Order: sequence, then structure tokens, then C-alpha cells
Amino acid sequence: MATRRHSWPGALLAAVLLQAVAASGTAESPTDGVPLALPGAPPLPDALRARLVRALAERGPDYVPRTRHLGPDGAPRYTNRLLLEASPYLQQHAHNPVNWFPWGDEAFDVAQRLDRPVLVSIGYSTCHWCHVMEEESFDDPEIARILNQGFVAIKVDREVRPDIDSVYMTVAHALNGSGGWPLNVWVTPSREPFYAGTYFPPKDRGGRPGLPTVLAGLSETYRSEPDRVQGVSRRLTERVRRQLAGQSATQTRLPGPAVLKHAAARYRERVDRTWGGIGRRQKFPSQVPIRFLLRYHRRTGDTESLALAVLTLENMAAGGMNDHLGGGFHRYSTDPRWLVPHFEKMLYDNALLALAYLEAWQATSREDFARVTRETLEAVLRELGLPEGGFASATDADSPGEDGEPEEGLFFTWTPSEIRTALPPDEAAAVIAWYGVTPSGHLDGRSVLHTWRTMAEVSAELGRPADEVREILEGTRPRLLRVRAARPPPLRDDKLLVAWNGLAISALARAGFALEEPRWTEAARSAADRILSKRTQAGHLPRVIQAERAQGPAFLEDYAFLVAGLLDLYEADPDPRWLREALALQRVLDSSYADAEGGGYYRTAVDQERLLAREKPDVDSALPSGNSVAALNLLRLHDLGGDPSHLARAGLLLSSFSSSLELDPTRHSELLSAVDASLDATKEIVVVTPRSGSEPEAMLRPLRRLHVPNRTLSIVREGPDLAAHAALVPVVSGKVARGGQVTAYVCENRVCELPTTDPEVFAGQLTERRPLNP
Repeated sequence: MATRRHSWPGALLAAVLLQAVAASGTAESPTDGVPLALPGAPPLPDALRARLVRALAERGPDYVPRTRHLGPDGAPRYTNRLLLEASPYLQQHAHNPVNWFPWGDEAFDVAQRLDRPVLVSIGYSTCHWCHVMEEESFDDPEIARILNQGFVAIKVDREVRPDIDSVYMTVAHALNGSGGWPLNVWVTPSREPFYAGTYFPPKDRGGRPGLPTVLAGLSETYRSEPDRVQGVSRRLTERVRRQLAGQSATQTRLPGPAVLKHAAARYRERVDRTWGGIGRRQKFPSQVPIRFLLRYHRRTGDTESLALAVLTLENMAAGGMNDHLGGGFHRYSTDPRWLVPHFEKMLYDNALLALAYLEAWQATSREDFARVTRETLEAVLRELGLPEGGFASATDADSPGEDGEPEEGLFFTWTPSEIRTALPPDEAAAVIAWYGVTPSGHLDGRSVLHTWRTMAEVSAELGRPADEVREILEGTRPRLLRVRAARPPPLRDDKLLVAWNGLAISALARAGFALEEPRWTEAARSAADRILSKRTQAGHLPRVIQAERAQGPAFLEDYAFLVAGLLDLYEADPDPRWLREALALQRVLDSSYADAEGGGYYRTAVDQERLLAREKPDVDSALPSGNSVAALNLLRLHDLGGDPSHLARAGLLLSSFSSSLELDPTRHSELLSAVDASLDATKEIVVVTPRSGSEPEAMLRPLRRLHVPNRTLSIVREGPDLAAHAALVPVVSGKVARGGQVTAYVCENRVCELPTTDPEVFAGQLTERRPLNP
């Protein structure tokens, strides 16, 4: 939506605006950027309005309100409570004419007093269709008037409050069989749902009711048929509670090899054998669990599992989901060919995909997979890295066009004329041919870069040797990036989410170790340091860090993903501190989130807000579930430290999900890795260097390049360092650098093979595997 800068007075601005709170002016024609009332809403309380005026003044003269409703001086005509919130998504709606509330008791108390239904509208800052619905409906004064007169409206950032999102997304699936964002749920003042949908257009069209029609119908039903509304809400609430509460283990019943074999067979049945992935209309990277398929191939020798993983990785990398100039991946593909994506870039997608390509490189030795890992992580550092350490959440799908209006994918797409303007004719011809740029394009006349053709085909078309074409393409890439960088960029959501940063720490640490890139390890270390410094005195994590302000509450996934990241960092940056910190966070998780009797972990701590249900998440989707990651963490912690309570908790967790795993293992793709680890003999690896002299590089090289997923690794130096590790990892105790040379020990269940100083012998020990027995 179009915005423009305003110029307001300087030093005395706040004082002048505060004096204007009581000044004359119509309710919807403010003189200071904050209306006396929003359309159809009662006057804003004086204290609230004063806070809003002050907050708006503090934005300063360069503040650009996100709205098309501006006064002659550029000040926004409307401002609501969301201006006071830290969430970038809520801030995007701060100048809607809707009388938005943040989630909290205040909104529901108002609904109770007025006996009104509540609209809970959920989205996130880089969501394309959230932007569309905002501009079409929530920024429309007449639609806002309908909302303000008949409803209480609440905005929720799903990334800050995944618990709220999960509860009401379950409602949407129960009612409609599908979900998505924006998610709009209508609930009673007691927070019980009775209707839900996703995107609603501003007017009836194409058989889809417009938002005003939906609002009118729901308002009338709520007033005239209260018993019907109450009945629906109670039934939905009970269904949500049953579904989210999860299963409990009545006895230890660990999933066996049959679960893994069933899962591999299901993926073989469902995969697209032409383009890879799963889906006929759109495709998400998470739908094919690459890392599970690679593990299954390793344990069984099943070549088809490896082929399906490789096919998917090849086509994702060649398609438009991959940013071929800047590196990194967009959110998902709107077509089965991975060609036209939704263009937001999420931190979690790129962290998970970097790991998938890294493990594929280790399993296949294909350097193109290593290249994709490098490009993806370099994009994460460049586009999402925060100066204080850690990583921003995402960049937007939309960017401003020439008229200031947002257009999806504009920043990333090209026309032939743009390329010819940027490059000499012979170079432009090579770029256009290689990346498939055409006059008609793929999206509003613009082309999404992709690399479906072989180099032999392109070089033959151009009449140039393949090596020469490759050299041209490498040389033009940085120049095209500079041209692209001059375009108005997509917005970046700068909030640091602990859970997503945990995934990034894992990816950077593991890739930094495997590909010998210390900058990535340092970035992982910096992110971990920043997050750990924001813990409470009781050792509890925040959910969000923004502008050095830590915000809670933290959820299961924040703890589980960060524990996993710290365990990976311990292997890449062998400092016992990381293992101590992982153990401390696991203790918080065990004490505040665990279902001690039924197994597994709840999403929320025992002292957090109680919603309709206390969810025990188990389904792996775009993000792994916290329980899936926690299961593998527990197994790793046991293998490192030998604490039997970790193994017992892992067994209880896997038992609690065993029935669901047996019924449909593809709903638990990440948990399958934990099942695989539980059925394998973990390789407990210790590499000892002498007090001085030899460095471990030659010995570590096989470990960097080989696919050895079920392992622990301690790299220690003789002397005090070895003792510090041994206090946490008993298998380290007593190990020595034989003959003053770097020495490797490969153990299983604390029983070690003969130590070796020969990298080739070490590689042979690493490749020994336990077959997956029936």
C-alpha cells in the first residue's frame, strides 16, 4: 500500500501533540495522527490516546505510516492500540481504521461487557495474503466500521504466539478441512470458536463471500441464535482439546524398524517422480523428509530412497524457489515444478534446507549440493544477520513497485530488457538463455530465474564452449546482484525468534564443521551467546528478542531447537560450555514442560497462559515439532553423558507417539530420525590432540565428509581441557594422544574400538553401520 514520508515539527513535537489530545476535531479527522475515535468505535480512552500520541511522536520525522490514509502533512488518519506493540506484524496494522486489540484479557473483557463476538485474526509479517487482506479489507474504513460496530477485533502474530495459532488453526481444519494465513476465527467472549476461515475478499466474488457478508451473517447469527452458537463452540472446543492433548504412554512400547520401513514405502508411493516433492498444485520442501530418506538409505542400502531425495533436491535447486543470484530459498512453490514461489524467505526454511543439502553432499559426495549449502548460508548471513548477533525471522514476499504499491516477487524477477540494460549483449544472451528469461515471463510478465536446461544445451544454442559460458555466468552474477540491490527491497522482520535461531545455529555449526568455514561457526557462536545472555535469573528463555528487549513466553520449540543447536555447536566449537548450557536448558524443559506420566512435552510451561487446550505437539510440518527434536536431543544427551533419566524420557516420549507413528509415520517425518537413532548404535567419537604440536585437521577430514548422523563427537586436548570434557562426557575419560599424535576413538555403548592415528582406519570405523533388522 502506498505510503509517504511526513514532516512534523522537531524538538517540541511530543509536547505539542500531547496538548492536542483534547483539541477540537471530528472523531475521524484527527489533527495529530491519532483519531478521537476509529470508525464505528467508541472514543478512545484519554489515557490510551495520550500513549498513542506519545508513541507516534517518538517515531520521529522519518517514520512512514503503513497506510494509504494520510493527512496533508503525511500524518496517519488512523492509529490503534497495535502501535504500542513490539511485534512487526502487529505494527503493520497499527494504522488500520479497525479498533484492533492485542491478545489479552482486556479485549475479552470488553467483548463480555458488550456481549459481542470476537474476531481473532492471525498472521505474520511476511505473509503475502495477510498483506492483501489488510489492504483490501482491514484498511478500508467502511469494512472497519462494520467490524468496530459489531465485533471486538484482536490481532495475533503467529510467530510470537504459536500456541494461539495452533489452537485456532486446529479449529479451521476441523471446520473446513484446511487452513492457512491469514487465519480468521470468530470466538465467543469466553474464547470458544464458532466459525473460521482464511482469506476473505472485500466483496462477494467467484462464489466466495466477501468479508462484509461474512460479518453480517455472523453478527445476525450471534444475536438471534445464541443457543446454536453456544452448541457449535462447545463441540469445537471439545474436539480441539481432544486433538491437541495428544496421546499418553500407558506402557513403554518403542517404535520398531517396521515404522521406518512403512514410512519409506509411503513416501515412495506419494512422491512426484518427475519433479520430486509431493503435491500436484503446490509444493513445500518439508513434504519430503530428505534427511530421513538419507538415513534410511544408509541403514538399508535402499537406492530408491536415495534417488527420491536426490531428485527432490535437484529440482528444488534448479527451480525458482531457489534464489539463483542471491542464494537461499523462498517459502514454497505454487506449482508442482518448484518454479513460481511465494517469495518470502524464512529463516527456518533456509536453516533446514541447508542441513538437507549438507547431508546429501555427505551421502553422495556431489559438490553441487555443497555449493547450495554454501549459497544458502551465505544468504542467511547477508540478508538475515543482525548486528548484535543472531538472525532476523524473514524477508517479505512483496516489494514496492514504481507507484509505491507492493508487488509480489518484483524484487527477484526479471525481464529480458532489464538484463540487456544491465549487461553487454553477449553476456545478456548467456544469462537470458541459462536462467530461462522470456518476454512473456511467469509472473505478470516477469520471469522467475531457473536453470532447467543443461549447460550443453545452452552452450550449443549460443555457439560458445561450455567453460566460456560458465565463466560469463559467474562474472555476471555479482553485477546483476548490484542491479537488484538498487531496487526497493522487501521488508525484513527483524525480530529474533529463539526457536528459529536454534535451527540456524545447528545449520551453521554443522556446515561450518563439515565444509571448514569458521565464519559460520563464529556466527552460530554469536547467536548462541546473544540468546543465552537474555535468560531470566531462573534460567528461562525468552521467545523473542527485539531491540535488546527480551519478550516471552518461550515455548517447547524454543528450548528443544536451541538445545539441538548447542549440541551441534559443541561438536563444531569444542567448548564444554555449550554442553553445560544444553543440559541446563533441558532441565528447564523437563521441570516445566514435560508430561511426566504420559510422556513427551507440552508446548507451554506449567505456569503459562492456559488456552482452550494445553497442546502436546507431535506433527512435523514446515517446522519440526518440538517433541520430535526433543526426542533426538534426549538420545544425544544420554549418549554423551550417560544419564539414564534422559534415555527413560526419550523412551516414554517415543512410546507416547508410537500408535500415531504406526498409523501414519509421514505425519512425523522428523520424529523418524529419532526412531532411527533409537534403533542404531550411536558412534561415540573422541578425537584427542596432544598438549602441543599436532592439529586434528587430517584426522577430522573423514568425519567432515562422511554421512554419520547417529553420532556424538568430542574434540579434546590432553590436559585440563580433556578433564573438563570428561566431567560431562564420561567416555572421554582416560583417552590419550598415542605417541604424541592426534588419536581417534570410536566407541559404542562406551566400548571402544582400537584407537587409531590413521585417518583411513578412522574412516573405515566410521562407515561401519548397523543394518536395520526386521
